Amino acid sequence: MPRPALLAHDLVRVLGGRRVLDGVSLTASPGHRIGLIGENGVGKSTLLRVLAGVDTPDSGSVTRPGDLGFLHQEMPFDAGSTVAAVLDDALRESREDLAELERLGEELARVPEGDPGHADLLDTYGRRLEQAQDRQAWDAGRRAALVLDGLGLGALGHDRTLGSLSGGQRGRLAVAALLVRRPSALLLDEPTNHLDDAAAGFLEEQVRGLAGTVLVAGHDRAFLDAVCTDLIDLDPAADGPVRFGGTYSAYLGEKRAERARWERRYAEELRELAELRHAAGVTAHRLAPGRERRDHEKMGYGHRAGRVQNQISRRVRSATRRLEELERTRVAEPPRPLRFTAGEPAAPAQEGPQPLVSLRDVRVPGRLALGALDVTATDRLLVTGGNGTGKSTLLAVLAGRLAAEGEVRRRRPLTVGLLTQDTVFGRPGRTVRDTYEQALGAERAEMVPLTSLGLLHETDLGKPVGQLSVGQRRRLALALLVARPPRLLLLDEPTNHLSPTLCDELEAALGPGPGAIVVASHDRWLRKRWQGREVRLEQGLTGPSGDDACTRRQSPVKMVM
Repeated sequence: MPRPALLAHDLVRVLGGRRVLDGVSLTASPGHRIGLIGENGVGKSTLLRVLAGVDTPDSGSVTRPGDLGFLHQEMPFDAGSTVAAVLDDALRESREDLAELERLGEELARVPEGDPGHADLLDTYGRRLEQAQDRQAWDAGRRAALVLDGLGLGALGHDRTLGSLSGGQRGRLAVAALLVRRPSALLLDEPTNHLDDAAAGFLEEQVRGLAGTVLVAGHDRAFLDAVCTDLIDLDPAADGPVRFGGTYSAYLGEKRAERARWERRYAEELRELAELRHAAGVTAHRLAPGRERRDHEKMGYGHRAGRVQNQISRRVRSATRRLEELERTRVAEPPRPLRFTAGEPAAPAQEGPQPLVSLRDVRVPGRLALGALDVTATDRLLVTGGNGTGKSTLLAVLAGRLAAEGEVRRRRPLTVGLLTQDTVFGRPGRTVRDTYEQALGAERAEMVPLTSLGLLHETDLGKPVGQLSVGQRRRLALALLVARPPRLLLLDEPTNHLSPTLCDELEAALGPGPGAIVVASHDRWLRKRWQGREVRLEQGLTGPSGDDACTRRQSPVKMVM
C-alpha cells in the first residue's frame, strides 16, 4: 500500500490585511524531507499551520494523511499533565495497531479461505500490518526510552507534571512524543530550539530514518544540511519562490550562481532601459516639427524625406513599445547583502601590539571563571560552550557592563558595541526610522540607509520599536552596530532570528569587518566554518544535569587555535 503524500493546492492566507501565502502549491511525497527557509514573515510557520489543519486557508485546499504530526510551540496538554501521560498518548497509535492486528488475526483464524469475506479481511490485516511496521509498533516502548535519553530527558521522572518542567524540557518532550509516534507526515517548526549538539545530532538521525514525509521550517543550517532532501526558499528571488532538490550545502552554491544571474539580468535591463530612453528621446527630437535641418541632411531631403521620416517614426514606435514593456516586466532589484561599512581606522602603529582588552584570573561568582584572555585589535574570536558556561557573561565583562573579580585592562580610548540576546530600546514609542537616525545622527543615517542593510522591511520602518518582535529588535540593534562599527564588536548569538541567507551574509561580513570581533554562539554551522580563534568554555556539574542543574563548578577555559 503506497504511503499517502501531503498535497497543497493554491493556498491563500491573509493575516492583518497582508497576503502571507499567495497561491502556494506543494507536493510532498513520502521519503522527501523538505526544508522551508526564508526570512521571518515570509510565511513558513503559517504554511505549516495551514498544512497541519491548525489554521484554515482563505482559499485553496490541503490533502493530508490522517496521522499527521505537527510540532506545536506548546504541547496540547495542560500544565497538570504528567510526562507519563504524554508518552502514553504518543504510544497510543502503536498500541492500537497491535491490538487491532491481534483481533484481525483471531478473526482470520475463524473465517475459512473460501468464505466471501476472507479476502477483504486479509487485505485489511495487510494494510494494518504495514502501518504497524512503519511505526515500529512492536518496539515502541523501548524506542520511547531511547528517544528520551537521546534528547537529554532520560533521567526525567515520568510522574513530573508539565508545569514543573522548564521551557526547554517541554520543547524536547514535544519532539520526543512525535519521534515515538512516527507519523506518516511530520511537520517541524524550529525543531532544534532547546537542543544541545548531542540532542540535535540524535534528532537528525531519527528524522533521516523516517519513511514518511517531513517538512521542516527552521534557521538551523547544520540541521537542514544533514536532514533535507529538498529545499523551498521563500525569500525574494527573480522568478519567485525556489524549490531545489538537494542539500543545503548544494543549494548555497546554486543560490550564489542564481544571485549572480539575477544581478547580471538586472544590470543588463538597466542598461537597456537607459539606451531605449536615450534612443526614444533623441529620435523623437529629430522628428520634432520645425526643427532646423543640418547641412548634411539637406542634400536630397526632398527626394527621400518621406521615406526617412517613416523609418525614424517606426524606430521611435518600436523603442517606445519596448521601453513600456521592459518597464512593466523588468526584474526587481536584488536585495543588498549585509555588509560592514567603513568603521574607525586601525590602531596607530605607535600604540604597539598590546591587546584591546586583557583579562587575568577573572571571576564572576557562579557564572564565569577563566585564567587569561587577550583580545587583539584585529581578532576574530569565537566563544563556544554549553548553556550556563558563561558565554554571555564573558561578553558582558569584555564590554565593561559587568564587574568582575580579577584584572581587566582596556586600551583607551576604546569604542565597544554589544549585541545582547534580548534587546530593549529606551523609547519604545519612537519609530524604527527615528530610532535609527537618533542613534547614528542624520548624516551617518543618510550615508548608511537602514533599508540598505537588508535587516528590516520597508513596511516596518514606521512602526514603534515597542511593537517589534524580539527578532526585529535584535535586527535593529545589529543594524546600528553594522552602520557604525566599534573598535570592539561583541555579538551574542547573532544568528538567532535570522534567515539562513542572512546568517550566511553576516558570517561573510564578519571576515573583512573593521576592528576586533568576538562572537558567542551555539550555531553549529557557524562554528564549523569559523576561520579565527576559538575559546571554549566548559563546566563541571555537581548537581542534576541539563535544565535542572543548580550547582556548577567552572573548569579552565580551553583555547582552540
